[in-house]
Amino acid sequence: MGRLSLAEVEVARRTRGRSVLLFITDRCPVGCAHCSVDSRADSPSISDFDLFEQIVDAICARPEIAVVGISGGEPFVERRGLALAARRIAESRKDLVLYTSGVWAKGDDAPPWIREAIGHASCVFLSTDAFHADQISDEQFVRAARTISREGVPIVVQVLDDGSMIERARALLVDAFGASWPEHAEVNLIPPLPYGRGKKVFMRGAGRLGHEFKPCTVAAAPVIRYDGRIAGCCNENVIMGGGPAVLRRTCGSREEMDAAIEHFGTDPFLGAIGGVGPAGLTQLPRFGDLADERFTSICELCWKMLGRTAADERQDPLIEALDLVGQGRA
Repeated sequence: MGRLSLAEVEVARRTRGRSVLLFITDRCPVGCAHCSVDSRADSPSISDFDLFEQIVDAICARPEIAVVGISGGEPFVERRGLALAARRIAESRKDLVLYTSGVWAKGDDAPPWIREAIGHASCVFLSTDAFHADQISDEQFVRAARTISREGVPIVVQVLDDGSMIERARALLVDAFGASWPEHAEVNLIPPLPYGRGKKVFMRGAGRLGHEFKPCTVAAAPVIRYDGRIAGCCNENVIMGGGPAVLRRTCGSREEMDAAIEHFGTDPFLGAIGGVGPAGLTQLPRFGDLADERFTSICELCWKMLGRTAADERQDPLIEALDLVGQGRA
């Protein structure tokens, strides 16, 4: 447990079994038009805290998990759940990564419980773009950044990969820290996601051929929701009910959650899609025709492949072999 850079977080997310994302609430007061999970101020949040504690305990008990991200929605609207999870994750000696919009930075001095949660973190991802600006002022963003930095925690500013938005984000960092802002924060450019409300804002491109897709960078990191639903990859659209049902399980106890984490962590198809990638999988007869078909995203291609692989047939020896190749064991 220490401080993490963006590169170190990315390595953990892309290393199978090393990280999970805890989706702590659907709720968010910001209401961005481009939200990929359609979070709203009145969206669902934790109702069964006994189950939530069991979920957190299951995560903390697994020694292979080194990094736990907490997102939503906006995690800081879920005070009880965030405080509990942050404390227990820190006590288990795992690195905590928080994802936030900074909506909580309403005054110069953040409440003690917020500072405590931030203090448990090894890194905080702070988002900003033109969509956030309607609800979060520049001054609020600057206060959030300064609060995080005062706790000695590195900041990763997430911003859409758009020239004007990138320029604005850097200007805000100068306002917060002056010319020395790179000592406090990194900037991470993210692509627009056409999911949730975002599908009304961002258009899908023409896509690429199946054999042109590189390995999936999020297939190694499951998402676990506060209500016991777990998704096998880090596409938050899946945790919200999109994509093949085989990528989701619903758990009602710590034991079921532990089994689900184990299941997705050893699934050969997820290992192959994140290892050799779609290009390798299209070499199999089952998927050969997809090599020259055009897809707008790797998820669209992955889901089509899964549609051809019934749940009771997933232990395909050829897929298992490609999984081993991707892990360098064959």
